[in-house]
Amino acid sequence: MVRLRPALVVISLALAAPASAQKGQIPIVIETDAGKITATLDSAHAPNSVANFLKYVDAKHYDGGRFHRTVRMDNQPNSAVKIEVIQGGVAPAKAQEGWAPIEVERTNITGLHHGDGALSMARAAANTATSDFFVTINDQPELDFAGKRNADGQGFAVFGKVTNGMDIVRKIQAGQANGQSLTPPVTIIRIIRKR
Repeated sequence: MVRLRPALVVISLALAAPASAQKGQIPIVIETDAGKITATLDSAHAPNSVANFLKYVDAKHYDGGRFHRTVRMDNQPNSAVKIEVIQGGVAPAKAQEGWAPIEVERTNITGLHHGDGALSMARAAANTATSDFFVTINDQPELDFAGKRNADGQGFAVFGKVTNGMDIVRKIQAGQANGQSLTPPVTIIRIIRKR
């Protein structure tokens, strides 16, 4: 019996490994009138961005929100550095509510990158992100720290990744637009934590 104990400990540790691998990973569902997108938020690497995003989720500010912007190769003629994203935000009625802007969690610190399906915080100047977020289509390294899409070189804060529904993301990106404004916007019915 004494000899069996080490084996039992090893088996127990092996069984526990998948649960520990999920630590800091928070699954969410983005329900839109174009379909469902599931994603995982990475609070282990981008804790401030995830906490900020979840404040808006839990307060239901995204319920009735919208994907309002599409950026694709054919609608950014004046941009030397082209990207592909869709951008979403809170319900228009909640636009004046919310919390203070957060500091950029730079990709050179978090180790996260703007690969295909990355969720990232939208911003203008550094440290101005509030509730708008975007999803990348294809790899977009120019959105990472030291990338050239934003003149300040600070990049944008990746905080999650789409796990299912990139077909919906691409469908939204391909929607009718006036410049980069989706016409009409795609409604975000709600964003919830996946149980």
